[in-house]
Amino acid sequence: MAILFLLLLLLLLPFSSPALSARCNPQDKKALLQIKKDLKNPYLLASWTPDSDCCEWYCVKCDFTTHRIRSLSLANDGVSFQIPPAIGDLPYLDTLDLHKLPNLTGPIHPAIAKLTRLVFLGISWTSVSGPVPDFLPRLTNLESLYLPFNKLSGYIPPSLSQLHNLNEIDLSRNKLTGPIPYTFGYFKNSPSLYLSRNQLSGKIPASLGKLNSSSIDLSGNKLQGDASMLFGPNKLGLHMLDLSRNLLEFDLSKVNVPESMTWLDLNHNRIYGRLPVGLKALQLQKLDVSYNLLCGPIPAGGSLQKMGKDSYMHNKCLCGSPLPLCK
Repeated sequence: MAILFLLLLLLLLPFSSPALSARCNPQDKKALLQIKKDLKNPYLLASWTPDSDCCEWYCVKCDFTTHRIRSLSLANDGVSFQIPPAIGDLPYLDTLDLHKLPNLTGPIHPAIAKLTRLVFLGISWTSVSGPVPDFLPRLTNLESLYLPFNKLSGYIPPSLSQLHNLNEIDLSRNKLTGPIPYTFGYFKNSPSLYLSRNQLSGKIPASLGKLNSSSIDLSGNKLQGDASMLFGPNKLGLHMLDLSRNLLEFDLSKVNVPESMTWLDLNHNRIYGRLPVGLKALQLQKLDVSYNLLCGPIPAGGSLQKMGKDSYMHNKCLCGSPLPLCK
């Protein structure tokens, strides 16, 4: 009986193989092979061969039900080309991640606008240049826009605020210029906002006071004026605020620091006044107010005396532990 079962199994195997190899949608397979060709057949994509099932290929994931390609992730390779237009021929993609491809150049290709199912768009640690494209608001399902460590330049499109499902926007460490769009105060979901290490200038728009983001990092720019609108007791979800290395000027003693905050970095600005007493009630992991124009005693209590001198040095007349005692 066992021998008969094995014979039947061997007879059926040749008929089952074609079905398995046919799982991948032919149009998706065609697009992927074109992407491989456009990228000059990198070693990373060696498994992408015409006679194999593309649902089994490295760097892609298929939907279990539809067998359409839903994820494409290319990382850590010497790819030396531009973003292939054939990426736009994968209409079921919900994740596109191009990471640590330092020789990937050129602009963000407009073919990406066709990927209306995208939830995550990541292009990071590449040499991709040109503007942040104004077609991105067409990606209405996008929850994370992750574009740090590139060579993007020009103004930030105000229309990005139309991405109503966005939970995170990261444009840090590029060459972006101009102001922060006032429309960024009108994101529906108050996404975490990372714009650090660019060349942004002008005032922080007052509209950002409407946000209740968990993290805001505007450090390493040329922003001027008031930033007090980013504080307040209504910021119940704000955990991290980094405004360091700008040209900001406002009275810190007048801000109300939210109880949820665990990270506050204001170093290298022109901020004046006293440290808010409310700081001592926070469970702070990071506090840096060095290189400002602050005065008066450091409030005693909480974690403020645990931060070390470097967190308070080079102010106008701050005093008290861990600095020298007030006179």
